[in-house]
Amino acid sequence: MQPTFSSSRILLPARSWFVIFSLFAALLLNFLPTAHWPGIPDWVALVLCFWSIREPRRAGMGWAFMLGLAMDVADGAVLGQHCLAYLLLSYVAAGQSRRILWFPLSQQALQVLPILLGSQLIQLVMRLLAGGEFPGWSYLIGPLVASTIWVPITFLLLLPQYQPVERDDNRPL
Repeated sequence: MQPTFSSSRILLPARSWFVIFSLFAALLLNFLPTAHWPGIPDWVALVLCFWSIREPRRAGMGWAFMLGLAMDVADGAVLGQHCLAYLLLSYVAAGQSRRILWFPLSQQALQVLPILLGSQLIQLVMRLLAGGEFPGWSYLIGPLVASTIWVPITFLLLLPQYQPVERDDNRPL
């Protein structure tokens, strides 16, 4: 018998302040000097993809645009490079959210990989069209790492939503 990682606990709705806090924390992680090392995922893309799948009405394309603009300014990149990539990531993730959530977490990581890889490729193409240099094939390792840490990131970001394990004998559920 194969073990399952699904929980029978009911999740509370995501709080807006936690969604904003996690997006801001991801933005700060992208501002670190280590963010440009090979194999370091784009934290904003990863967290934005997570919330676009889980809570598409709370973290949508407006947040994607603002975070993309902040990343463009911080990186000194082509203005609109991150904006376009994050907008398309958010759009595709929200559109595929119902389908992705049907899969177990390990398979969700495989479903998220093309979305994250597409976001990275859009940034690469825009950089090349603006006359930038090709950063090397190691530039595409970040989405692979991001999809491998999808399971722990999911558990971490869902922790505040777990209900306490209090049983009420008068309640049917």
